[in-house]
Amino acid sequence: MRGTVAGLSTPHPLVELLPALYLEQDFLLRFLSALDDVLAPIQLTLDNLPAHLDPRSAPEDFLDWVAQWVAAEPHGDEPVDRRRAAVAEAVARHSRRGTRGGLAEAVRRRTGVEPEIAESGGSGWSRTPHTRLPGEERARVAVRLRVPEPARVNRVALEELIEGEIPAHVGYTLEILASAAPEPPEAPGVRP
Repeated sequence: MRGTVAGLSTPHPLVELLPALYLEQDFLLRFLSALDDVLAPIQLTLDNLPAHLDPRSAPEDFLDWVAQWVAAEPHGDEPVDRRRAAVAEAVARHSRRGTRGGLAEAVRRRTGVEPEIAESGGSGWSRTPHTRLPGEERARVAVRLRVPEPARVNRVALEELIEGEIPAHVGYTLEILASAAPEPPEAPGVRP
């Protein structure tokens, strides 16, 4: 986090707050100057707090701190612009958490591949009491991911992501399949 910054001047020197009587005491002037060196980064941080809390302008160490506040969980190895975007979009993402769209977005963000998601639940209403609920008895989500190289997908990390995105009472299955190889383009003038 923040510490002393060599040569950083304070916007509010403490010596200016002293009565004129104390301005002639060398020890006091040196002591307050040392305090100014320590307090300058704190004062400047507080003066610029809105900029430090905005993910678009926050220093990198503050960005990681703000990310914890909004549970954005950006990966430290991602470029700064992607981490900033993850923090800025956190509130909108949390509003979709636990939904099919939120799960699809989280998997797509992590893997770069659009997942196929099937749910067992449903919703409905009836004027008749004790009407059978739609969907299956046990709520489940099936996530299927089609990627060129299934062995390169970190299954454990993907399972942790899914467990964090779905409601606690919902079970899930995860399939990672090889995607179909694209057919080579047909050469002009050649017919099979």
